[in-house]
Amino acid sequence: MKIAVVGAHRTGKSTLIEELKGSLPEYIFKDEPYYLMDEEGHIFSDIPSLDDYILQLEFSIELIADSEQDVIFDRCPIDMLAYIQAQNELDTDYLSLLYHKVENVITELDLIVFLPIEEPDGIGCDESDLPQLRKEVDEILHDLVWDFGIEVMEVQGSPLSRKNQVMKHIQK
Repeated sequence: MKIAVVGAHRTGKSTLIEELKGSLPEYIFKDEPYYLMDEEGHIFSDIPSLDDYILQLEFSIELIADSEQDVIFDRCPIDMLAYIQAQNELDTDYLSLLYHKVENVITELDLIVFLPIEEPDGIGCDESDLPQLRKEVDEILHDLVWDFGIEVMEVQGSPLSRKNQVMKHIQK
């Protein structure tokens, strides 16, 4: 299976992926585009810019297109599209073009695991972590993850509970 773990920043995506690594040793785990690009030498703005998000979207599209089976992605192009939309700086034609790029590759995924901001918010977000952006991206993702015809499961609860929800789902 190809699985993407999706959500705004500080929702527990990386924690969930760490939990899954021990239970799915046959899977390849792909870090989020930001970290992979950083390792390759890309220099991001202190606060990621629209251009940074577009580059991450393109990188994420390539990751999915070039991947084999049994891989779990920390983020996917849907995440980046949500961050781009939250910037509210693109004209609708360019945003539509990006949407179609995402649409063309996202069908290669078998499952999207969505981690929304929970109520109450057990993780929280300091002011330096851009809480308003986090909230906007979460709201966009609540709609966007369902747009592409890919199976989506929303997980909540403790890290162990989230892991168990995913494991139960993929072992059906």
